[in-house]
Amino acid sequence: MNQMMSRRCGVWSLAVAMTLLSGWSSQSVAGPEAASLKFGMSTALTGPAADLGRNMKAGVDLAFAEANAAGGLQGRRLELVALDDGYEPSRTAPNMRQLIEGENVLAVIGNVGTPTAVVAVPIAIESKTPFYGAYTGAGVLRRQPPNRYVINYRASYAEETAAMVEALIVNAGLRPEEVAFFTQRDAYGDAGLYGGLSALRRHGLSQVARVAHGRYERNTLAVENGLADILQANESPKAIILVGAYAPCAKFIRLAQSFGVDAIFLNVSFVGSNSLAEELGADGEGVIITQVVPHYDSDLQIVKEYRAALETHAPALSPSFGGLEGYIATRTLLLALGRLEEPPTRESIIDAVQRLGQFDIGLGQQLQVSASDHQASHFVWPTIIRDGVVEPCDWGVVRERAATAAAGEADDGSE
Repeated sequence: MNQMMSRRCGVWSLAVAMTLLSGWSSQSVAGPEAASLKFGMSTALTGPAADLGRNMKAGVDLAFAEANAAGGLQGRRLELVALDDGYEPSRTAPNMRQLIEGENVLAVIGNVGTPTAVVAVPIAIESKTPFYGAYTGAGVLRRQPPNRYVINYRASYAEETAAMVEALIVNAGLRPEEVAFFTQRDAYGDAGLYGGLSALRRHGLSQVARVAHGRYERNTLAVENGLADILQANESPKAIILVGAYAPCAKFIRLAQSFGVDAIFLNVSFVGSNSLAEELGADGEGVIITQVVPHYDSDLQIVKEYRAALETHAPALSPSFGGLEGYIATRTLLLALGRLEEPPTRESIIDAVQRLGQFDIGLGQQLQVSASDHQASHFVWPTIIRDGVVEPCDWGVVRERAATAAAGEADDGSE
């Protein structure tokens, strides 16, 4: 009963927020108050991570378009100023300065990438500008206690890799030493690696050196040396956790398969699921990808609203995990802003989000943000590539895959 009441309260809060947004449209928009409310984003709109940046931007744009159609915020339109950094940190810093000082944005929302966040976060903190809903699960954005100006929507990479490790050890029965890692050589790859190793230690790993690990350079396809490092390890991996972008990860998987590596391949959400599936083609069968949002074909309320918003405001776009993440993160922000009685400022935005407490955005599970907890969601959903399509699944797939591999080894040994 309490869960039902909580869910009803959450839906009611959403309704109130949208009513407030609509009601504010009746206020006068003459004079300076008519100016739009600017939010900024530095993201990858070109380069090998462009699909991720474009999808995230599309999700934010979609939630803004939906709110603007309902009258905006306090009679003012919501505007997103997006600058391209190509997933390169050297371009992120000037973008952040331009957004904060040149465009005078109220908040930076939905930035994409860990190496870029490493540069962006200190600038946001220094300028006391909210850095909200970044598309990264890195620990640099998840300090405890949290920094006032950094608020996340998504689960962390550590939580994604921990979910993988839990499934591989508990469901599939693998030993910690049978799990290998292939990661991008930067803060993104390190975040996933360290999270995975911590999870392996909790499951009995005593020597990190016994875990095979290969790397590649960001924004390249130079995966060969990384694969060689894994192939030369003492232990043949039965599962490989990949923390990288879709193109190099696809090349690594194909190359590993060509060398006879019969392992479960698992990728974190940032890989770009649909792009990975398309790049791999038939070679992607059975590849697992964790998500920090539900599948975009699910019947959950927020997902149905996302698809409806696409049909209304962006019919040419296809649904995507990144787009859904941007939409949910922005809807969460708008829920908080809808409770403001005064025009939003950088400080009042932080206060409003921290006051959300527990809420239901339509995921069927409670989210929470407070002054002491700056990550709304801790949920991870597994998906799998089947016949070239990314489909929802449960963690039983790793048990089935491990059993199939074990049966194959037994057959080979009997010949």
